[in-house]
Parts: sequence; structure tokens; C-alpha cells
Amino acid sequence: MVAITWLGHGTFQLNLDSGATYLIDPWTKGNPAFPAGFEIERLDHLLITHGHFDHIADAIELARRFKPQVISNYEICTWLASKGVENACGMNKGGAQDAGAVKVTMTHALHSSGISDGGGLVYGGEAAGFILQFPGGRAAYFAGDTAVFSDMALYAELYAPELAFLPIGDLYTMSPKAAALACRLLKTKTVIPMHFGTFPPLIGRPEELAALVEDQGVKVWPLTPGETVEW
Repeated sequence: MVAITWLGHGTFQLNLDSGATYLIDPWTKGNPAFPAGFEIERLDHLLITHGHFDHIADAIELARRFKPQVISNYEICTWLASKGVENACGMNKGGAQDAGAVKVTMTHALHSSGISDGGGLVYGGEAAGFILQFPGGRAAYFAGDTAVFSDMALYAELYAPELAFLPIGDLYTMSPKAAALACRLLKTKTVIPMHFGTFPPLIGRPEELAALVEDQGVKVWPLTPGETVEW
């Protein structure tokens, strides 16, 4: 089983039965949706989809404290290493590497990726997503921030993800309508919506997506920040 805890916005903690802890897109301090009182007590692998503050803000502090394997694109890992982060394992789209017992493949995303640094923006490479292949053969697709794109159908063919984490907020990412098309392309049957409701402009809601994918037999699985579910 994989224990999944949504920490608000696009931040997720995943725990394997072995105890290994994975954190994706770390934004804790200043995240209005971060669950009050929640503490990150272990971190073995840190995954970052792109350089925007709401996905990377706490990466340096957490990496220094726990010294996890850090997985992101080459440019972000180079920037993190310049800030003293150890074990930054840069990669690029289409490539894969092992994060403990999980095989991580970097996928495409249609989004930008500038890093806020010293009052300006530095180049953060291209935004990405991840295919996570877990022990036992199950795969999940973590889209990161993205619009829908036709190559998602290739991920269905290559990896057959049983679970997808999809942004639905609109404005900065795809809307529920676009996410419904993503579900069709991915052929996944379970979707965890993310990146919605944190700020007023992020207007997409899980119930909108659920209504749009009902005829596809897709389960929309909205989580509550701080509550752990098992998959």
C-alpha cells in the first residue's frame, strides 16, 4: 500500500510500507492550505516538478535538514546544488531513475518554471511531471502544473497509470473540463485533484470534474489536507 497525504495545493507526502517517505513539490510555510500542526518528520526522497515558489519554496530548508535524494530537472538541481543542497539528482524528460523502491520517470508538462531568487527570476528549465512506478507493478502519474496535451495518451500506452494527480484550478493550469479530457487520454480510473481553491482565482472544483467524467467510469478522489488515505 501507498499512504498518501495531501498537504494542500500541489504538495503531497507519500509513504511506503517500508517507511520510506516521498515529498512532492514542497510548499509548507505560507501555504494557506497546509494543514495546521502537521509536521514532516522524515524525508527520504524529494521530487520537484518546476521552479515556481508554490512548488519549491521549502526545498532548500527540507533538503538541508533531512538530506534526501532530490529529483528534478537538471537546471533546478544545479540551482539547488549552488545553494548547498546535497544529493541533487538532475534528470530530463523521458529519463528515469530509482528513488529507493520507486522508479521515477520525468514527463512533459505545459507550463513555465522560473525560480524566484534574490528579487528576480532565474531560469528553471522546463516544467515537468512524473510517472511513479511502485513495488508490485502499480503506476501513478503526477502531472504537476500543466495544460492538457495529447501526449498524455502515450503515458497510458507506456505506463498504464492506475492513479493520476491532476491540477484542476484553471488560470495557471487546466480546468476541470480539460482535466476530463486528460482522464480520457490517460485511461486512468482514479484521479486525485490538486492545485485548486488555494487562492480565489483557482476556481475549478472536484465536483465539476466528477460530473464530467462520470460517463467514463472515473473515480474522482478529493482529499482533505492533512488526512492520510491508502492506495
